Parts: sequence; structure tokens; C-alpha cells
Amino acid sequence: MPDSFGPETIEQLTEVIAWAAAEELPLEVIGGGSKRALGRPVQASHGLDLSRFTGITLYEAEELVLSAGAATPLAEIQAALAERKQQLAFEPLDLGPLLGAPAGTGTIGGVLSCNLSGPRRIKAGAARDHFLGLTAVSGRGEVFKSGGRVVKNVTGYDLGKLLAGSYGTLAAMTAVTVKVLPAPEKTRTVLLLGLDDAAACQAMTRALTSMHEVSGAAHLPAAAAAGSAVSYVAEAGGGVTALRVEGPGPSVEHRCAALRRELADLGQSEELHSRNTALLWQELAMLRPLAERPELAVWRLSLPPQAGHRAVREITDGSQALYYYDWGGGLVWLGLPAQGAAAESGGESAGESAGEARVRAAVAPHGGHASLVRAPEALRAAVAVFQPLEPAKAALTLRIKDAFDPRHVLNPGRMYAGV
Repeated sequence: MPDSFGPETIEQLTEVIAWAAAEELPLEVIGGGSKRALGRPVQASHGLDLSRFTGITLYEAEELVLSAGAATPLAEIQAALAERKQQLAFEPLDLGPLLGAPAGTGTIGGVLSCNLSGPRRIKAGAARDHFLGLTAVSGRGEVFKSGGRVVKNVTGYDLGKLLAGSYGTLAAMTAVTVKVLPAPEKTRTVLLLGLDDAAACQAMTRALTSMHEVSGAAHLPAAAAAGSAVSYVAEAGGGVTALRVEGPGPSVEHRCAALRRELADLGQSEELHSRNTALLWQELAMLRPLAERPELAVWRLSLPPQAGHRAVREITDGSQALYYYDWGGGLVWLGLPAQGAAAESGGESAGESAGEARVRAAVAPHGGHASLVRAPEALRAAVAVFQPLEPAKAALTLRIKDAFDPRHVLNPGRMYAGV
């Protein structure tokens, strides 16, 4: 049998997966390939290339719905939406540059499978909240469908919610349907300059709980801000807190002015107009500050917004780290050194080289969790990439895996060993 399968029809895909299940030969599920380095290394006998399941099959702009092959490049979908002044409101992350792939090579199926939501998630919801329907083949070699073209069409189990965030371990998706929304008429960003992490988290909370419908709230400490392509950010000489406002032109101007007045006690502020605003938030959605530092292991920390800066202080005390905050301080992207003999060896000390014990000890008291997003393959094989599961959750996860993929042939071990 070939090293990689590239089925062109759902019938061929079903045959391949059924054969793999019968022979108990694991498959690495690949769409565009931009996120192959995300998660634990997959030990697979063969690749399962889904790149032929591509193309927009339905786009009804008036109904705010789009259907496409799961391997359709995200860039293709975004270009089609832009022509009709619409968008994927959850602002999908592009992890390609962070993981060593070109920008724009991610697919709509990959984004949904990994539930990758960008800065607008605090206002618009997560990727899974915009996932209306799908067609997929389970690890049993059985075709199934879920959902439809409108939210109210979801009956029974909403399998889209289950597959979003499953990293291809439950089924191979061939087609997806998503909700789209109108793009804002105007977008601007208020910049607060010179705040430390604690003050910035307070400022973002004030902005997000105001009447001004902030759609993005991020803080870049001085080291992260210095690498921005936006001159106002790069030349600030300190931390930069960014608050995005979107909507009709007059409303945006009014709300930005009001935000600056209400936060004037925090010091100097600036305002970015449309072009620079788009550039800044695109940088954040591509994790540019960390993408340009390939020597760092990158962690994603999810914490209560007011706890983020405290956890970061505990983790980074005395270490060479690069980090920034998104989602009003509730999401921290953190880069820590991953070099040295420990990381290369893949032994128990490899986890220490990426600060795993330190990271998990810092987030646990706050009820947070941490995932290792980028690291050398030996390191990802040696540590818990995703938040370790409690026994009850681990048992439930295994039962779900067994229900969809009883022979464990789809991306085995990508999220957790033995699953």
C-alpha cells in the first residue's frame, strides 16, 4: 500500500478508512498540512491526504451561510466573503507562520477541527459557535452528517460542537457549513501607551465592560510591541494596549472618542485608523511576535482575565520570555526557551526545558489551563501538550474516541497518549 492515500471521493475515503480499521493501521489526517506540528507527534503508518475535498459549494450571502470542502484554503473563503463585504466573525487564527508553514495555507476544516478562534472571539464567540453542519467519515469507515444550513436546523446531537477541537482524532471531515456575518463598515483601534501588565488588564476590563462594544482587547509588553509593523506600536517605547472598535463610521468615531476620555486617567493614548488597525490585528491573529522567534516553545494559557498577569509573573520570573495578552487578558501567548540538551534528548528533563512544570503550577491555582502550541517534536512527545485530564474526563474522552474510532486509526495520540 502507498505511504499516503489521496482519496478523491467520499466513497474512496470510506474504503481507505475501513481498510485501515480492519488492518489496525493508523492514519495521519492531513488537509493543508499547515498544522501538522500542532499537538503530539502522530505515529502513523500512512498519511490520509484530504486536499481534494476542496472548493466552495454554496454561498448564499443573503442567508449568511457558506458551505465548502473541508480542505478549502481559508484564504479562498475569506477572499470570496470580502467580495460581498462579509467575514468569518470568529476571526480564525493562522498558525502557519508560527509552525513553519506559509501564511494563508490553513484550511477551513483545519480551523474548525482545532477550534482556532482569533481576537474577536470575546465578542463573536468561538469557531465552534459558527459551525452549522458537516459531512465526515468516522474511524469505523462510516459516512455521517450533522447539522444543516441554519442554526435551527440542528437536531439531535450537535456533532459539530464535538468535532470542533478534536484535532482530527474522531473523524475525517469532507465538507463543512459555516455561518458568516457582515464585515464592519469601519474599524479603528484605541492605543493606550506605557501601561504595565497589571494596569493593562484593568484597562481592558474597563473597556470590555463599558457601553462601547469593544471587539478586540490585547496588550503587548514592550518586547512584543517592538516587532510590530505598525509604527505607532513599534515606536511606543513601552507596553501598548489595543482596544478595537467596529461598526458604522459615525458610531466608531464616537465610541473611540468616548473610550479615550473614559480611560484618560491611565495616561497617553493614540488612535489607529482602518489600514493600521487591520495590520495590527492581523499580526495578532498570526501570532507574529512569537512566529519571528522560532527558538521559543510557545504556550497558550487560558485564565481569568485578572489572573493572567499574576500567572505570567510567576512563570517568567528570571527567565527569557516573550509574551502578550489577548481576549482582555484571558488568553496569554507565551514563549519560553526550548533549547539545550534536555530538549534534544526528549527525556523527563525535556519538559523542564520548556517550563512545563512551572507553567502548569502557575495556572492551576487560578483554574486555568495551558497547551503547548509549538515545540520540537521530541519535546512534544515527552510532555503533556494539552491540559492533563482528570480521571473522569479521561474516561469520557476514551469512550468518545472508541465510539467514533474503535481501532484508534485516526490521528492516534495527537491529543493524548493512547487516544
